[in-house]
Amino acid sequence: MFAVARALSAQMWAALGGDPARLARLRLVGEGALPGAFAVSDLAAAAVACAALAADELQALASGRQDADRAGVEVDRRLAALWFGESLRPQGWKPPPVRDSLTGDYACADGWIRLHCNAPHHRAAACGVLGLDAGADAARAAPRVAAWQGAQLEQAVVEAGGCAAWMRETASWRALDQGAALRAQPLVLREPVPAAAPVAPVAPVASGAWAPVAGRPLQGLRVLDLTRVLAGPVSTRMLAGLGATVLRIDAPQWEEPGVVPDVTRGKRCARLDLKTSQGRETFAHLLAGADVFVHGLRPGALEALGLGVAVRQGLRADLIDVSLDAYGWAGPWASRRGFDSLVQMSCGIAETGMRQAGASRPLPLPVQALDHATGYLMAGAVLRGLSLRAQGGGATRARLSLARTAELLLDSPPPEARAAHAPQAEVDLEPAIEHTPWGPARRLRAPWRIEGVDTRWELPAAELGSSPARWP
Repeated sequence: MFAVARALSAQMWAALGGDPARLARLRLVGEGALPGAFAVSDLAAAAVACAALAADELQALASGRQDADRAGVEVDRRLAALWFGESLRPQGWKPPPVRDSLTGDYACADGWIRLHCNAPHHRAAACGVLGLDAGADAARAAPRVAAWQGAQLEQAVVEAGGCAAWMRETASWRALDQGAALRAQPLVLREPVPAAAPVAPVAPVASGAWAPVAGRPLQGLRVLDLTRVLAGPVSTRMLAGLGATVLRIDAPQWEEPGVVPDVTRGKRCARLDLKTSQGRETFAHLLAGADVFVHGLRPGALEALGLGVAVRQGLRADLIDVSLDAYGWAGPWASRRGFDSLVQMSCGIAETGMRQAGASRPLPLPVQALDHATGYLMAGAVLRGLSLRAQGGGATRARLSLARTAELLLDSPPPEARAAHAPQAEVDLEPAIEHTPWGPARRLRAPWRIEGVDTRWELPAAELGSSPARWP
């Protein structure tokens, strides 16, 4: 009944370096499926399952439990799919729009292209290339886009510092140098971490200062979160639900109002300008006191700030360092800006959806599944690194990408014939009201249950910059 979800779980768990015997602990429940050409509900269940199995492994170490061959981890496939949409249910208010008015799919001279303009500087780049003023909308952009060849406009926007993706077929994507480079990469790139000298003037933190706690396995763990929309925040939200102290850092002017209420639950959110010496000094002190660092800047960005991997390890010798990017860690597009919807256009997912549905325009996945699945895999990589460290290992470095997760979905079996998921019901929600800065809200119940583990978020969602840049 859950053959596709179990197959994906096994692939993901192997990519995390997990013991295949632990898969016997997994029980899947939940009927129905999200619509479309791809097994998105199965991907959701599998990604959540792997993160939950990694938490179960840590719980076993904390409690001294001898694992039995019975299921101790339950994942609700339907709830997991709902979480791949949004977990927040506002009561009497609405979050701001997620997308800028210029963001969207446009017909070009040879197909379709997607412009991603949610950030002001990305909007400015697209407007500059198209010769539009700053206040332009989609109606004014459409005829300008129609005059361009898709690959040429994509390249022009990227070179201007913006974000765009021409719609390709999967075969065309894989024929590109970037597609080939991506296929050669593992789903989770786990790298050995060489010894590094401590970095002055911040004293290194002794290893072994934190240990997993039975019941709340991440209690007391410090997670420094330098991520934004959307995979990274998903990963650290799960870690917060398992007890971690998560401190999210954003640039002074960065905003993502449409998703912040959903993804900042359980976190403290501060601002630092890492382009200043004072900001970098404060960040170095935070990093020296962190157990885990999760980041989503493009390759080379931290190195340019003087915060490369050797510096980070010098600040914290046993750091669990997990990162992601859009298009992979090798190849000509490794430093290209990207988001879930752009990767879907690039790699053939949107084209496949359009073709199989007989649609007249790109048809993406029903949810941002690449973001969410990658986020739960990142959480799994953190948890597995912590288990290894708790058993005498040292630092862990793992890298993931949205495009490599897309390859997993492209290679997966087609979805099994199922009816649509049942609509959300009262039983799907937590009973308590979450008092957010925007208004009261309800949350979906966590899609996982882990034997002996108390999953709960101790802090409501918070606005960016609402906390000081220091550990509580």
